Amino acid sequence: METQALKELGRIIREKREEKGLTQIEVADKAELDRNYIGMVERGERNPSYLSLIKIAKGLNITVDQLIKP
Repeated sequence: METQALKELGRIIREKREEKGLTQIEVADKAELDRNYIGMVERGERNPSYLSLIKIAKGLNITVDQLIKP
């Protein structure tokens, strides 16, 4: 179940990023995170901390709620 939840979160992040026409590099730069980390989160390979979710949301110019409540 945990793995599925991470994959779902990653899918939402990727979907939001693509809706905004951003690359992983652009989101990573805006979020002040590594591009590889963004890719791993999108694939459900990493469990981002709350602080990382805040940064990712900032990079996407959305709220954390929009990442966890699609």
